Amino acid sequence: MTVGHYEKNLDGAGVRVGIVQARFNENIGNGLLAACLGELARLGVLNEDILHVTVPGALEVPLALQKMAETNQFDALIALGAVIRGETYHFELVSNESGAGITRVALDAGIPVANAILTTEDDEQAEARMREKGADAARVAVEMANLTLALEDLAEATEDVHYDA
Repeated sequence: MTVGHYEKNLDGAGVRVGIVQARFNENIGNGLLAACLGELARLGVLNEDILHVTVPGALEVPLALQKMAETNQFDALIALGAVIRGETYHFELVSNESGAGITRVALDAGIPVANAILTTEDDEQAEARMREKGADAARVAVEMANLTLALEDLAEATEDVHYDA
């Protein structure tokens, strides 16, 4: 018996991507964005297939992602930003709530959302991670968009099969 296997697909041709970037910690966000856009281009995603919006901070990202998902214009979404620990409990609140909101959007809307909101102890950690995390978000978005589309095609093909009793 042969087990079916789906190979990862990082071909971004035709993949439509929405990006929501938090402006708080803007330098880190801009570094994430540059790396993300560079990797999307390398994967074959065209500029005209990308919409980039900004919001004030990480807590506003999930709502913008949700509104983008509701348009049905995107195959994947990407969340970009940075939450850097301060001396208050606010760090945990923002990190936990934004992460939970991003996950909820993906599950409720049935669309892949790559979460590249960094949560770090300090600026140096964020700067060290922003390039790789931005590029990784692009790869995750394209791979998961292709997987989701393939599984949707499989579901449609299965619906078209009729059996006689």
